[in-house]
Parts: sequence; structure tokens; C-alpha cells
Amino acid sequence: MYAKMVKVDANEPTAEEHAARAITKPRYMQFREKSSSTATLGFRIEGLKNSEGGCCGVDFKTCKDYTSVEKAFQHFTQVDSHTIAQYLHRLKDLRETLQASAFFGKHEVIGSSLLFVHDDTKASVWMIDFGKTRHLEGGHVISHDKAWERGNHEDGYLIGLTSIINIFENLLVTANEN
Repeated sequence: MYAKMVKVDANEPTAEEHAARAITKPRYMQFREKSSSTATLGFRIEGLKNSEGGCCGVDFKTCKDYTSVEKAFQHFTQVDSHTIAQYLHRLKDLRETLQASAFFGKHEVIGSSLLFVHDDTKASVWMIDFGKTRHLEGGHVISHDKAWERGNHEDGYLIGLTSIINIFENLLVTANEN
């Protein structure tokens, strides 16, 4: 993890971390979130590939501002209004379903992903990667619309999902103007 951190930002490790050539996993995870759009938008992009096999030319490890993320999604959707509208509809349905779900409120959703897939006629989004999802003990219920703080069990899932929805709403406006 130290090597991964130094590859992104050689000045980030403390003197002690440099001397030990090591960092803890929580330290690396905090660095990764601070260096990505997780800190500003509540989610980060791990990868994108369009139908031609290309990517968007964005370094996802340091893609942390709205403009960079929007640019990545523009490239991914090729600013196609039909594709964007289908993604937006599915994202809003997903948010509505999660907000109404008793199951969702009783679980911490850590490390899950959204898988976006489209072709020329259809686009959809699925939640995947539930290996770290945990049931909350003692009848604890969370809203998923608050940032994580030590001990609060909040994961900010809906913060990230709402940010993605906002980006796709803006993409749709752009696509319809063209």
C-alpha cells in the first residue's frame, strides 16, 4: 500500500511512513478517498471502457473534481441522449428503491460498486460487490445520506448516488442541446 501511495503522491507519506516504507490499510484507504472524488462527490470511478475499448484519458486515482468526473461520463456515454436518459431513469429508480428499503437501512454497504453497461439500444445500472456489506446489530438503522464518521456506521451511499444522478441530469441537458 505504501508503494501505491507513493506512486500517486510521493509527498503524502509522513517521515515515519517513509522510513518504515509502510502504511496501515486505514491510512491508505483515507488517502485514496481524499485523493479521489469520494471526498467531494461521495463516489469514485474505478474504471470505464467504451464499446471501442477505449477509456477517457482520466487518471481515476486522482480524478476528484466534478468536471473531471463529468468528462469521464461524457466520454463513456458519448453524450448520447438515449443512453444518458436510460441511465438516469435507472439511477433514480435505484435511489427510490433503496430509500424505501428496510433492508438497506439495516445494512452498512461498504465497497460495493455500480456497474454501468450499455449498447446502441439499452443502458442499465446494477449494484454489485457486496462482500463487505454488514448487517447492523442492535436494531441500528442508518440513512445512508450522511458522511462516514468513526462509529456512526453511515456509508454515504445515497450521497454518492445522488451526485451521480446530478451528473447524469447535467449530461442529459448537454446531450439535448446538441
